[in-house]
Amino acid sequence: MSATRLPGTPRLLRALNDRAALELLLEQGPLTRARIGELTGLSKVTASQLVERLEERGLVTRVGEQAGGRGPNAQLYAVRPGSAHVVGVDVGPERVVAACADITGAVIGRVEQSTQDTDDPVGVVHNAVVRVAGSAGAQLSSVRRIVLGTPGLVDPGTGDITFAYNLPRWHRGLLAALRDDLDTPVVFENDVNLAAVAEAQSGAAQGLADFVLVWVGAGVGLAIVLGGRLHHGSSGAAGEIGYLPVPGAPIPRDVSRRAKPAFQQLAGADAIRALAREHGYPDVAADAIRAAIAAGTSGGPMLDEVARRLALGVASTCVVLDPPLVVLAGEVGQAGGAALAERVQREVAAITLVRPRVVPTGLTEEPILHGALRTALDAVRDEVFGSTVG
Repeated sequence: MSATRLPGTPRLLRALNDRAALELLLEQGPLTRARIGELTGLSKVTASQLVERLEERGLVTRVGEQAGGRGPNAQLYAVRPGSAHVVGVDVGPERVVAACADITGAVIGRVEQSTQDTDDPVGVVHNAVVRVAGSAGAQLSSVRRIVLGTPGLVDPGTGDITFAYNLPRWHRGLLAALRDDLDTPVVFENDVNLAAVAEAQSGAAQGLADFVLVWVGAGVGLAIVLGGRLHHGSSGAAGEIGYLPVPGAPIPRDVSRRAKPAFQQLAGADAIRALAREHGYPDVAADAIRAAIAAGTSGGPMLDEVARRLALGVASTCVVLDPPLVVLAGEVGQAGGAALAERVQREVAAITLVRPRVVPTGLTEEPILHGALRTALDAVRDEVFGSTVG
C-alpha cells in the first residue's frame, strides 16, 4: 500500500520557514539573507526567496548594510515594526491605562485617563484606544488586537466579564459592544492572570512551565500557570483565593451581597492597614510593609503576622497544585521583597508537606499592562506570521 501524499506540503514548509525567519529577526535583530539561511538551515537560494516573499508582503524591510570582504555589502533585513500594532489596557476602578506596541514588541505609546467622571465603559475604552494609537502614530486600522485586563471573572466560553466586584458598570454584553464599536478583536483577561504572563516573560518565573502568582494589593488574587498555560477553570473563577474560607475571619454566606470574603478580610490591603495602625506604621499597606522592613528587628512582628496570614492562602493553594514556585506580586508583594517572601516560605513549610520556593515579583512597572501587550502580541504574531504564504 503506497503512502498517502500530503497536499500542500511545499506551501506548509514555506509557511514554517517564513515563521522561523521572522522569529529569528525578532530575537536577534537585523540579519543578512546569508545569515538567515545559516540559522534556518536553508540554502542561499531558498533563503533569498524567503526574504523576497516576506518583503513583498510588507513584513520585513531593509534597514542597512553589513560590510564584508570582497564584493558588495550584504543587505540587512528586519521585521517591519508598523506591519501590525496591538493595544493593552489595564482597567481599574479609578483609571484606565493603555499602551500601544508594534509587532516587534516595542512600546510606542502610553496614555491614562480617569474613569471617575463617566459610567460608560465603551466610551472609556474607545477614547483610550484612539488616544494611545494616535500618540503612537499608528493607524487604528493597523491595531490587530486589544487585550483588556480587568479585576473579576471572565467567562472562558464567551470571553465576557461575568463578575467584577469594583467595576459595577462592566458586565455581560460589554465585549460585543466593544468589538462593534472598535471594529477590532477585543479580549478580556483577568488582571492577575496578565501579571503572571508578564512574570513568565520577563520576571521571576522565566523558564518555568509551572508556577503560581499571588497578588496582594487592594484585593487578593491568584494566577495559576500549568504546563506554560494559564489555568482559568470551568467558570473563570480559578485563582479567586480571596474567597478561601480560612481560620481567623468570618465566612460570608452570600457573596452576591458584596460582603468581603474570608481570606480577603484577613490578608487584603485593608487588613494590612489595620495591622500597620496597631504597630505604629503608615496607614498605607505598601508603605507600612516598607517601613517595617526598614525598622529592622523591631519591624519583625508585623512582617511575621502578615506572612502568617498570607501563608494560609499560599499553603491552601500549594497543597492542591504543588508548584515549584510562588511569586508574591501586587503592591504588598512588591514592597515586601525578599524579607516578606522568605517569611511566607518558612511559614508554608511549617504548616504543610509542600515546600515551594517563594520569591517577590521580578517586575516593578505595570505588569498587568505588559501582560496584556504580551498576550496580544502572541496572538497577532500567530495570525500575521502564520499566514505569510498566499
